[in-house]
Amino acid sequence: MGIPSVPLVTRAYEDLAKATAVQRGMPTLRIVFTVHPIWGKTPAELWTAVNGPDPVTGKPMMKEILDDLTTPLTAEDQKSGLLPAPAGPETFGPDTLDSLQSYFMDNAMTDYLPIIVPTEARVAAMLKGTSHQPDEPVGKAAGYKYNVKQVAVNAVMAGCDPSYFPVILAIASTGDLALGTSTTSFGYSMIINGPIRDKLNMNYGIGALSPFAQSNATIGRAWTLMGKNLGSGAIPGQTYWGGQGNTLNYNNAVVAEDEKNSPWTPFHVQKGFKPEENVVSLFNGWDIRQGHGAKGAGAVIPKFDEQISSMFPTLTRMFNALVICDPLTVKSLVEQGYDTKEKLQDWLWKNTTISAKEYRDSFLAHVWLYPRALRGEEPYATWYKVPEDTQIPCWPKASDIEFVVAGGQTNTFFQVGNMNYVRSVSIDKWA
Repeated sequence: MGIPSVPLVTRAYEDLAKATAVQRGMPTLRIVFTVHPIWGKTPAELWTAVNGPDPVTGKPMMKEILDDLTTPLTAEDQKSGLLPAPAGPETFGPDTLDSLQSYFMDNAMTDYLPIIVPTEARVAAMLKGTSHQPDEPVGKAAGYKYNVKQVAVNAVMAGCDPSYFPVILAIASTGDLALGTSTTSFGYSMIINGPIRDKLNMNYGIGALSPFAQSNATIGRAWTLMGKNLGSGAIPGQTYWGGQGNTLNYNNAVVAEDEKNSPWTPFHVQKGFKPEENVVSLFNGWDIRQGHGAKGAGAVIPKFDEQISSMFPTLTRMFNALVICDPLTVKSLVEQGYDTKEKLQDWLWKNTTISAKEYRDSFLAHVWLYPRALRGEEPYATWYKVPEDTQIPCWPKASDIEFVVAGGQTNTFFQVGNMNYVRSVSIDKWA
């Protein structure tokens, strides 16, 4: 864009910042470092840090920033370009299966569970699951480009059947690979719609979110392995910084929507696809927590709108809401008048509120949303001006609340994920 810029990074991310610069083809990128952590410090402490030395170079930080901004770039500084994914050697062996398991594990290429060793024959079999050529580009993540064959290797490792491969390719094509990095510990989820759910024998009944179907389990696991091997590598202390990690990362939350037992519009149709299309929709966020309809002892007809609403204030403002409803719960909601998802979204948005003070006191809202308020972006600008006791919605708009139907109809349960909808992509394109 022609605007001189210098990344300002906290000391803890030195290795990550430098590695990312190399991966993005900018090995001599000028980076200035400051103390870590920054958040939670008083203005006086921040002033001391700004006027102190760069903890990596030892140079006065402000002078270093000014020098980096004003010194003309050399020809070496201006080099750029993406690197190929670190695919490793083309072939192995001969060797034992135990040695190969150790090789993948020792090189941080697994989720530390046993893998299916991606032999040439197995990868070739996986490639038969798509009409696309092995060397065809699929996507890029964290500065790395990857092709169909590289995605196939990870699908084999995860234990996928070749019939699952179009789903894996669709996920890979987005570049939104699992195991993104932050000091918070992100989790991920996906929704799969269309006839492919039954073709792949996906479980959307009893135990829909549990490990009771090969397709659900291995498709989710492949997403994690692609995050390790096609993206940043997710190396703790270098390219992964989740303070406590997240158990969802093992195979994420894979939800095949029960379109047959739902009176509501399927999720993918809401996003503009046709009912007969096969679609995967991706979410990122923090967690998924359980809810149920038993509000008070002896409740005969639970008010599920109120039950769902009661869980929303416990979620962070950084992410939105994904509500996974059992078909029995949906039936009760319809009986209460919510014959569409949109009606329930609207009611929940209007009737689930928090005080402006509680909203503004939230650290994550202050960090992520306050800057948007300063830019005049609505509704954040207004929410940071109204009196503290003003009740405001948990999220800016009703569509920030998403619904999907799955479950075994053994009881009227639901689960709420603190998740953002990212995008929906065609699976059929990759068949």
